[in-house]
Amino acid sequence: MSSSYMSWRSSGTNRRPTQPTNTSKNRGTIYPDLNQDPTPKPVIHFLAFALIIFLGLLQFLPASHFRHPSDPHRNWVPFNSHSSPSPTVKLAVDEDDGLIHIVSWMQCLDLKVLVVLANSTLSSSRDPDLLHFHFFTPQGDKDKVSFYKLKVLFPHSNLELHGQEKVKEIIKRASSEAEYDSLNLEEIAPFIIPSVHQSLTKFIYVSPNLILMGRIEELTGIDLSAHAAAAAEDCSNRLKSYVSLDVLDAIQRSASKPWISVTPYVKDACMPGLSLLLINGKKLEEFLEAVLWWSKVLNWSDRSDKRNPAIGLALYNRYLKLSNSWLVKEPASVDTIEKSMITHYDGPKIVCSEFGNDTIPGSSHGNLWIKYLPSMSNQILGS
Repeated sequence: MSSSYMSWRSSGTNRRPTQPTNTSKNRGTIYPDLNQDPTPKPVIHFLAFALIIFLGLLQFLPASHFRHPSDPHRNWVPFNSHSSPSPTVKLAVDEDDGLIHIVSWMQCLDLKVLVVLANSTLSSSRDPDLLHFHFFTPQGDKDKVSFYKLKVLFPHSNLELHGQEKVKEIIKRASSEAEYDSLNLEEIAPFIIPSVHQSLTKFIYVSPNLILMGRIEELTGIDLSAHAAAAAEDCSNRLKSYVSLDVLDAIQRSASKPWISVTPYVKDACMPGLSLLLINGKKLEEFLEAVLWWSKVLNWSDRSDKRNPAIGLALYNRYLKLSNSWLVKEPASVDTIEKSMITHYDGPKIVCSEFGNDTIPGSSHGNLWIKYLPSMSNQILGS
């Protein structure tokens, strides 16, 4: 028992010690690349310094885009540094609720025309979710069937039907029967709507018989703080075609009204195009009174064969001139259509009359309206 124990201890005690290894020598053999640090070339130092200087200089360049806090989509909008100082672009959306309000007035309801107007505006817009349509029709929100048809075709769009009675009542109370009959309600209504619907203080009025191919949101940001309206000049209709310059000079000398121009009237002045308007409801004080005053002074109630220039005279020097690209063009050719922001509706439409509404014969139709007719329209609206 003792001999085995001593034998084990002796073998453990007599074991040779392990020779220490030369780690430094071995490491040098295994990792020869760690002996010296790499030396970068001088050109690398120069390029890095030049890049830092370049990035620093970029901070001094003017901003090219911005994002307005009222825009729910937070889209980048480019600054237009080459635009003229007037009109001034402030926002891409309405300041109050962030929506672009589009108003249209239709004497007799024609759903197919409204559908083409709405679809062309939506398809041309960069932000269709921001568009809010207000259609003023004879029955308004009482016409549930028409409203539901529109919602089936545009389920995700904001649209409302409004009645016309309150607007017509304001005009009737302020005018005689002859004066009322001499007015084109589609032209005068947009100037009265803000007094009935006070939430619509700033909106774009569009005649229903139009096809929009430009981005309508470009109009909403125009600064109207000093003007009642904005419109494109229609030089196919000039002031001298409606009233004599001698008559206007006599009115200037004898009458004193705030809506009479303090400067001499220009006989070749272009009339404002009333098919597309940007309305500022806060600057329309006495506007209806001015229109009715001009109609009475010019005895226009006896001349129903011509367009009443009273609205154009009431707007003289009081409206902001839009770019000529927003003037309504006739869809005469493909070249004209491609260069236009807006053109006349060229499809079948209903014409109002005392004896019932009639449809214009098919021979006068064009083809542009078909492009903006939704695929389900025939099933929903009928052929």
